[in-house]
Amino acid sequence: MYTVRYGGKRGKVQRLVESNEYVVVRTESRSPLERIALSRTSRELMRNFVRVARFDEAGVEIYGAREARRGTKLRDAVRTSLKRERGIRFAGRVLCHRNSRSPVVYTENFFVKCADDVPASRVKRILAAHGLLLKREVGYARNAFFAGAREGTGLKVFALAERLLRDPAVELCHPELVRRASLRGAFPQQWHLKATSVNGFNINAHASVEAAWGITQGEGTVIAVIDDGFDLAHAEFTSPGKVVAPRDATRHTDDPRPRLGDRHGHACAGVACADGRFGASGVAPRAKLMPIRLSSDLGSQNEADAIVWAAQHGADVISCSWGPWDGDFQDPNDPLHDEVYALPDSTRLAIDWVIRNGRNGKGCVIAWAAGNGNESVDNDGYAANPQVIAVAACNDSGKKSDYSDFGDAVWCAFPSSDLTVGRTPGIWTTDLAGPNGYNPGAASRGDVAGDYTNDFGGTSSAAPGVAGVAALVLSRNPELRWDEVKDVVKRSCDRIDPTGGRYDPSGHSRIYGYGRVNARRAVELASPPQAAHVAVRTAKQDVPIPDLGTARLSVPVADVTPLKSVRVTVDIEHTYIGDLIVKVKPPTALGLAPIELHHRTGGGADNIKKTYDALNAPGLAVLAGKKPKGTWTLEVQDREAVDVGTIRSFTVELTM
Repeated sequence: MYTVRYGGKRGKVQRLVESNEYVVVRTESRSPLERIALSRTSRELMRNFVRVARFDEAGVEIYGAREARRGTKLRDAVRTSLKRERGIRFAGRVLCHRNSRSPVVYTENFFVKCADDVPASRVKRILAAHGLLLKREVGYARNAFFAGAREGTGLKVFALAERLLRDPAVELCHPELVRRASLRGAFPQQWHLKATSVNGFNINAHASVEAAWGITQGEGTVIAVIDDGFDLAHAEFTSPGKVVAPRDATRHTDDPRPRLGDRHGHACAGVACADGRFGASGVAPRAKLMPIRLSSDLGSQNEADAIVWAAQHGADVISCSWGPWDGDFQDPNDPLHDEVYALPDSTRLAIDWVIRNGRNGKGCVIAWAAGNGNESVDNDGYAANPQVIAVAACNDSGKKSDYSDFGDAVWCAFPSSDLTVGRTPGIWTTDLAGPNGYNPGAASRGDVAGDYTNDFGGTSSAAPGVAGVAALVLSRNPELRWDEVKDVVKRSCDRIDPTGGRYDPSGHSRIYGYGRVNARRAVELASPPQAAHVAVRTAKQDVPIPDLGTARLSVPVADVTPLKSVRVTVDIEHTYIGDLIVKVKPPTALGLAPIELHHRTGGGADNIKKTYDALNAPGLAVLAGKKPKGTWTLEVQDREAVDVGTIRSFTVELTM
């Protein structure tokens, strides 16, 4: 047990314990351990560990055991082996908090403050007497200093701090302890999230994702990734509650773990929402993952079932990085380029259902990979469906990825790989743990353990990136409908490659859609609006609806503030609503035609007691921006003989 005391002699004691699972390492060059040539013994031992954190200022990295350990045998074995390596300066023990077990690094530096009236000469004598070297004076407090112990002091820093505190002249003293500032940072290789340096290149072609995290990291949202298998034991998906409603839609079980050859889905999930606790962050690191394994053939019922399953079990966003087979993007004569793939009705209706019923009627947001054939996405009935967001790929120079599909249906682009001119291998994301994924366990392919890959790509990577942005948007404003999220994504886009993109007057490019998504701007655009003024005007009067006749009920409105939206509520009694056409007539001064709310649907059902808005009565959308002053009239027409009824009430709810 080791203690540190913040607050001086009477400060509260914090207790730290020695970890059995962590090792702290500093190389001679202070470069990452993965760049150091190790002996076979050390490499084999390090396969049991994964990097948890890197502290650049201290020049150290913490590695944690992949599996919890009771004893210290493995930890001590790897320490002993690493200490023999020529490129390792030290391999030490790590302390952690007693309860959370989160690691703490001590740096052999101290913060020391003496009483205000203690002469500087005495302060220096006190520090020297305890073997400390004065590094600098701290400017924000009187008689406060940053000092360092001799290298190799190690865990003795805690006892040294206690001895210093016993000196009457010393008010405050504690070792410098560093922790991870955030568990979900963008890692250096993740150029799609922030500006960074990769392989000596300064890459600034990102989607402003890290900049969005100051507002939201996707809290409260669920992303369903429908793809092949998922490694649920991967460190980036094992935080409490991270995985929800797992499903294998092909085998009809709740076990979506990978089968032989599966690896694609896990990488997609990492791009969307990996925790970012160890080696790779998703775009929405605090979103939950709904992993749905699908290995069925294209057009199967299973694919439709998978989409519906996602909505039924609480998905806010659905990511699909699959579709018809692409032509060879390097061969313009490949006949597959001209193949037209229609969307099966089973899948189309599943998407319709998700749009109408997901998220309690607000609709799930669906991101779909545009395709990797350098061909027209408009031939692909899946990605070209207007109810999804078709995502193209742009490279690390802000230009079209060589394989990316194009066309009228492309909505936006997101950073991904480029097989011809890319300066980076691709997108750094999660891989199946060990050698079974894209990375067999080589630093040149990701990390030496094989848990992360650096060359994921295609529009397969771009689509879950946009799915992550959609989760950030909904985390910021969960009241948005699916189409409103799609519009936010559109308005957020940066117009990259203005010459090559050939944007039309509406701002759309057949290559990039409306441009490269800007996550920070999307989150800002999604911010809930200021509280609107809502005026409710109601007329209650029994107005008979004659057989084969017309009935009307009006309500006066005096408000002159431009409208944001209108909701109409009607209470109509009738014994056969299939006879009725119901319209609302805006004030004459607006010059608008009557807006239809109901047109002879419902057959022999009784009564219409319903609220209409722009979603279920699209004609109401034309009222936005209009001044509502004037007379609003509900008009009910009976078009068939026999049945009669009564208008009971009519309400207009005006949001301004």
